[in-house]
Amino acid sequence: MDYFNPVEAWERERLDDLKLQRLRATVDRLYEAVPFYRERLDEAGFEPGDVKSLEDLERLPFTYKDDLRDNYPFGLFAVPMRDIVRVHASSGTTGKSTVVGYTADDIQVWADLVARTIVAAGGTADDVVHVSYGYGLFTGGLGLHYGVEKMGATALPMSGGNTKRQVRMMVDFGSTILCCTPSYALNIAEVMIEMGVGRSQVKLKSGILGAEPWSDEMRRQIEEELAISAHDIYGLSEVVGPGVSIECSEKNGLHVFEDSFIPEVIDPESGRVLPPGERGELVFTNINKEGLALIRYRTRDISRLFHEPCPCGRTHVRMERITGRTDDMLIIRGVNVFPSQVEMVLMQVPGLAPHYQLVVDRVENLDVLEVQVEVSPEMFSDEIKRLEELEKRIRDEVQSYLGVSVRVRLMEPRSIQRSEGKAIRVIDKRKI
Repeated sequence: MDYFNPVEAWERERLDDLKLQRLRATVDRLYEAVPFYRERLDEAGFEPGDVKSLEDLERLPFTYKDDLRDNYPFGLFAVPMRDIVRVHASSGTTGKSTVVGYTADDIQVWADLVARTIVAAGGTADDVVHVSYGYGLFTGGLGLHYGVEKMGATALPMSGGNTKRQVRMMVDFGSTILCCTPSYALNIAEVMIEMGVGRSQVKLKSGILGAEPWSDEMRRQIEEELAISAHDIYGLSEVVGPGVSIECSEKNGLHVFEDSFIPEVIDPESGRVLPPGERGELVFTNINKEGLALIRYRTRDISRLFHEPCPCGRTHVRMERITGRTDDMLIIRGVNVFPSQVEMVLMQVPGLAPHYQLVVDRVENLDVLEVQVEVSPEMFSDEIKRLEELEKRIRDEVQSYLGVSVRVRLMEPRSIQRSEGKAIRVIDKRKI
């Protein structure tokens, strides 16, 4: 097995020694450089030099997204602005943007991390990497781009949008690795069919797909329609961007690059650290970042950690693919519902296209969940009785799996809006 960086296969004792060294240095530096953290660490009873072991991590305070917004724009930066060479930010659609900054060394570390993800997904210096994540303040496009260049492959900076042009470039330039959201990968597959572009006309072998939760059923559909090996990549701008973890060829969890991030899983209600294998909220601590380093950042993403050895030879802990978020969980008549659960059921029903939305409303003080899903062109042209049978099957299977009654609305092909970035899965009309 080839690794872009030998640290990926270090034995546990050596890796933990590095993590402790970097954790100590990070906590001490943030105490001295960031007033917000000095106050929080004082409240927790921590002073510089107090971190003696990795077990001390769970005694450190959490950091929340609101903390970044409250210190907007640069209040959590740990270095002067003259040392910041790049700034990224979230869209700010639900409030102030969360702003992140990088020093020149941070950019090199980030590029190394993303290069490692590409190699883990089967990439080599001979590849043409088709980057369809958005460029700009969003971290996806530039994050992948620098990683491609770091590993010596060819970067094709397509960004999102203009899908027909994406397909033409894919054919003309010989793209071999596709980087985008899972939903956009399916959109590309649809447009290829519309354009009459056969699978033999493209050279794609692998997909590095992330930025939204997706099911194993969607993975199978992507791999079948594009004839690629689809790998889940995980990252978030507050921690670094893409490059926090990646699936290797085994596709049995995503390797977290522990030399830069320490992961934990906690009970989202109590904040208690959960043992390996238990599902809860992911928390990350930066230990290899200068411009903006966060202590125990609560991601709201739901996962679990595995410490068993991976056949690929990488020794870093693996995280389960994200199954949902604590803040996209719907509570329908007392039942917790995640969009990914509905997707898993829908992807197993023949005759459906992989495009759906969940519409939640409140009718006469009662929550109502409607599952809107596109049917395939062949099924849409079928007789009404067959469509009614399909609707009933979906309703029964979703209700059986979720334990809550739902309405089902079959949609004609391509009637649900396509997204070039993260798919919009939930429309909540309730006034809560």
